[in-house]
Amino acid sequence: MIRIDDLGLFTRSAALGSFTAAALEADLLPGQVAAAIKRLERELDVRLFARTTRSLRLTAEGEQYLPTAHSVLEALKLGRENLRGENTPLRGALQVTAPSDLGRNVLLPWLSAFRREHPELTLRFVLSDQVADLFRDPVDVAIRYGSNEDANYVALPLAPWNRRVLVASPEYVERHGQPLTPDQLLEHPCLLYLQNGRVFDKWNLGGRTIQVSGPLFSDDADVVRRWALEGEGIACKSWLDVSADVIAGRLVVLLEDHPGNASPLSMVCPHRKQISPAVSQLYSWLREQFSRMERI
Repeated sequence: MIRIDDLGLFTRSAALGSFTAAALEADLLPGQVAAAIKRLERELDVRLFARTTRSLRLTAEGEQYLPTAHSVLEALKLGRENLRGENTPLRGALQVTAPSDLGRNVLLPWLSAFRREHPELTLRFVLSDQVADLFRDPVDVAIRYGSNEDANYVALPLAPWNRRVLVASPEYVERHGQPLTPDQLLEHPCLLYLQNGRVFDKWNLGGRTIQVSGPLFSDDADVVRRWALEGEGIACKSWLDVSADVIAGRLVVLLEDHPGNASPLSMVCPHRKQISPAVSQLYSWLREQFSRMERI
């Protein structure tokens, strides 16, 4: 019979890429984790990991079985939460991933406040501009930009009204002037960063696409916002990322007659069964916070 604890150690070992790391997380010895994996492999009659002295990776069978293990563990977690009732305090761990800029400058204080309201909840907050694989990575929900049309995921809208805007610092505008048409962006240094693993250098403005360039590039979108604040050039950013800077006068919006493309924000999870009470309450909390940021 398959042990639930062995399933949990299997998913954590796959996520961390190490029996030792999984053991440290679970307060066990590495040998105990290795023994749990061997028991699971015996029950399934397959080899789940390819092991060497230097690496640990899932076999093809392990890759195939991992989503099933996640589903079983989530179903058990949901069953426990449903038994407790709606008024029971939130417990357990909730892991959230979000883009770097939005996470640091907008979500961080909101998530801290949410956790204070639910002191028995453990919150793990992962920031990355790389898109997480929700079926493989140890993530409960992801906060994502984009339309999220992938039928494999459930997307709950947080800020469907959000758009990209062009911004620069007042000091930059004073020194270099501001573009009056999208074509004039070719005469200005534009600040570039990665979007979904590719350089975001094609900016859609008022239905037109302009390929821009500039001497500064980062794989962290928050760095680009900071360069804009320092007067290094023009950035094309989500309104959510720069609204506080615009309201405070640290940045100004350019080419307002040529609006940027839509950039809706959603909370994404693999399936509706994973919308636990903690996820549901976090979604309601965040949706209310974002509603106050809508640009008029």
